[in-house]
Amino acid sequence: MVSLTESKPTKAMWLFALPLLASAIFQQLYNIADTVIVGQFLGENALASVGASFPITMVFMAVAFGCNIGCSVIISQLYGGKKMCQMKTAVSTYFISFTALSIFLSAVGLIISKPLMKLLGTPDNVFADSMIYLNVYLAGMAFVFLYNIATGIFTALGDSKTPLLFLIVSSVLNVVLDVVFITTFKMGVAGAAWATVVSQGVSAICAIVTLVCRLKKISCEKSQKFSWLLLKKTAYVAIPSVLQQSFVSIGNLFIQGLVNSFGSSVMAGYTAAIKLNTFTLACILTMSNATSSFTAQNIGAGKMERLPQGFKAGMIMALCVALPFFVAFFFFSPQMIKIFLDSDSALALSTGCDFLKMTSPFYFLICLKIVSDGIFRGSGAMKLFMASTFLDLLLRVALAYILTPSMGVMGIWTSWPIGWSLATFVSAFCYFKKWWKPKGAMV
Repeated sequence: MVSLTESKPTKAMWLFALPLLASAIFQQLYNIADTVIVGQFLGENALASVGASFPITMVFMAVAFGCNIGCSVIISQLYGGKKMCQMKTAVSTYFISFTALSIFLSAVGLIISKPLMKLLGTPDNVFADSMIYLNVYLAGMAFVFLYNIATGIFTALGDSKTPLLFLIVSSVLNVVLDVVFITTFKMGVAGAAWATVVSQGVSAICAIVTLVCRLKKISCEKSQKFSWLLLKKTAYVAIPSVLQQSFVSIGNLFIQGLVNSFGSSVMAGYTAAIKLNTFTLACILTMSNATSSFTAQNIGAGKMERLPQGFKAGMIMALCVALPFFVAFFFFSPQMIKIFLDSDSALALSTGCDFLKMTSPFYFLICLKIVSDGIFRGSGAMKLFMASTFLDLLLRVALAYILTPSMGVMGIWTSWPIGWSLATFVSAFCYFKKWWKPKGAMV
């Protein structure tokens, strides 16, 4: 466990963020492995079926990620303020609360999955496989939550290396199981889903066992098993994060419905492109998470003067991450899409390339929003965080529906950079106006 309140901010941020970046890469390999192997071994329709269920799984992932953020901010402030007993109480509170929440959401998801797939207008030729993939994924939802909570706690304590080790093992396991289940056992799309669930389960169990052993070494006079007060303070950060992530995912559901109306080939191309886009944003988001932990720990320690240096370091790191993705997606988009699809899928290939070329130049701009969001979350300024993100979402969805009748599928792609641009302006304005500055720690 490493304190982010003492060493030089730039050095501390780099050392902390690099393992986070590697973790994000391996975590995204869960999704990438499914998509590549499904597309190459099972074909275009199978790839479209995985893509059709993706926005729904992201709604549930949004809740898990929001819980991760809430845990991380509170634990960071407690750790930065050396309040070890409260920190241990917070950890046990989170595991009890969010395990119960994950079981509830899994049950609800299994009940409403079929109506949701119909509501999205999923084509008949991919509907059955989409349902299979989605239901298997939902059945393993508890693993997703538990891993996210454990990762958020490790990150809050300044340990970004331990989660990386777990992810390397589980990512390799995911790829191996994908190949075995699909090519040897002939399980089809279900094999890809089960490979993901098993791999996430391994990650979650390893992370929890290690975290428990680590926390036992921290001595304190007395800690509680559960605290409603800490849960309430966590909810102050987590609920806006959950709402933000959930509304983004719901917005993506509407966009997926538009994409579905263009047929399975366009769906397949969009699936490949959105996987790459999600991969990119997840990597850039690690810089936001690093900035958030840096901000929260330093606020907890009362060292506000270090925050602008943390913001600057976060921006430089985010831009460095965005650059290679832009080059790959803008100049080599056909080669990137062909990772997922064979060369015979002409319409799918052109669809994916158009999306990547439209969005990738704006990765540099979105870095400013993402790092500003890290400052907002770490300081507890959740209203600012939500405002800029909701604006982006509403504008993207509205423009997609407005532009599609005249521009076709290109209208959907055009809505992304416009939404990103306006949201970035709002976030940057709020940051430089210093509206996010707190009076002190939340705990």
